[in-house]
Amino acid sequence: MKAYLRNFSLFAFCLLPLVLTAPLRAQDWVHTGTNLGNQKIRIAAADFKPVGSDPQTPALKAAFDATLYNDLANAGIFDLVSKSMAPQAMPGAPAEINLADWSAAPASAVMVAFGALSATNGRLVVYGWLFDTRNATNPQVLAQQYNEAANQDMARTVAHRFADAIIYRLGGGINGIAETKIYFVSSRTGSKEIWVMDYDGQNQHAITHLGEISLSPRISPDNSRIAFASLGSHGWSIRMFSLDLGRLVRFPAGTVGNDNQSPAWSSDGMKVAFSSSRSGYPSIWVADASGAGAQQLTHFRGPDVSPAWNPRTNAQIAFVSGRTGLPQIYTMDADGSNVQRMTDGGYAVSPAWSPNGQALTFSWNRKYGPGAPGGQDIYYFDIASKRWLQLTHGSGSNDFPTWAPDGRHIVFERYIDGRTQIWSMLADGTEQHQLTHAGNNFMPNWSWK
Repeated sequence: MKAYLRNFSLFAFCLLPLVLTAPLRAQDWVHTGTNLGNQKIRIAAADFKPVGSDPQTPALKAAFDATLYNDLANAGIFDLVSKSMAPQAMPGAPAEINLADWSAAPASAVMVAFGALSATNGRLVVYGWLFDTRNATNPQVLAQQYNEAANQDMARTVAHRFADAIIYRLGGGINGIAETKIYFVSSRTGSKEIWVMDYDGQNQHAITHLGEISLSPRISPDNSRIAFASLGSHGWSIRMFSLDLGRLVRFPAGTVGNDNQSPAWSSDGMKVAFSSSRSGYPSIWVADASGAGAQQLTHFRGPDVSPAWNPRTNAQIAFVSGRTGLPQIYTMDADGSNVQRMTDGGYAVSPAWSPNGQALTFSWNRKYGPGAPGGQDIYYFDIASKRWLQLTHGSGSNDFPTWAPDGRHIVFERYIDGRTQIWSMLADGTEQHQLTHAGNNFMPNWSWK
């Protein structure tokens, strides 16, 4: 409910009857094209062999080993061998690995990742291999070499790259997400600013330092700019922050009127949709990425907010409207035509498209109303069949889901016990992990790559 109140503070809504589509369990239609739901590959990640006597090596190796293990554990497609069940050997090269040790119980690994790491003259050198333990004559699946600056951040980055190479090779040709970022709002410094972190919650730091309320960060497809809503002396504006320049840049379309909110990028980076009340009531508008050529798409006295482009085609926009009372999820063509209602009852906000353009996630309280037992949860909604699956259950108020580019992961905010934090999960609702812990954190947005 918090999301809707942020965007609709001027409006009140009457309760609608609940006419709902029957739910289904997590079937193949949820996992299509992601390899989720398939039998997981049993994989082991050996600790890498340290080479040389450089004093940096132990710390860099520890960072690399931990990151690689966690990346493979988080991938959603592997059954990762516990360190306690893995052989204690650290094979540093193909000639040093005994595949029988890794394929035998208790490890019972089908695949094993291993290699060597050294720090020499300020350079981090890593050799990594992935072997198939069932193929003794030709076991090599992957071989990688890295030569980068020797520091902790780069040790994590190299581990991310090796993990992503493994995930791509074994996961049906879908790129891994270990090097992606999550942008979000945090109030931990006293004002709501835009922050960023690695996909796994590491390296959290502020991007903006405006000293005013900033909401709804959306990273551009090329990772160069962040669009967000900010409350200044003249009301709410859509602002742009250039990551290349490290400062705000002009976006004229976002400053007209005093109530502009919830920006969203088209996947080609050419357009930005947003909600604006410049015509007298909140409607969906779209402008060029430069901030020129603003056009109004919706004209119903909704209000209409929270647009989201279909990233596969850019031909559809999902949005939230209160035109029938309580907020519901709608879709329309990119020119504002062919408006269709997706949800039927309850209280539905914060739509986000899956990368393949076949599904939406959103926050939905299906039993909203006085005395109702329902809660605000994240749902998966298949556009073609209109089938839905509830992803979160009975754990606080859940809102603002967005997808990782692999289509396997979703990030969202959860309010529970008086605090709001960022969580991630697999697209079928399993493997939920808390990513932030300090202060209060809101409105996450996963980078496109």
